[in-house]
Amino acid sequence: MPDDLPDHLSTDPSSPHYNADVLAHEIGIRFNGAEKTNVEEYCVSEGWIRVAVGKTVDRKGNPLTIKLTGKVEPYFQK
Repeated sequence: MPDDLPDHLSTDPSSPHYNADVLAHEIGIRFNGAEKTNVEEYCVSEGWIRVAVGKTVDRKGNPLTIKLTGKVEPYFQK
């Protein structure tokens, strides 16, 4: 298990911020004090997350996302 989480992480395999080793473990995201379960990508230093918008997908089948700004706290779940 990695010691700490990266500053920027994505669940999309085509992204340069994708890391399969880190994603093999359960990761939790606390955003502005609330637990988020639908986070597709986050960046701690810039203070934003990308979350899926319902079940809507683009023409390639990827979920549509919106960018929310605020305090991001990623952690490993037990």
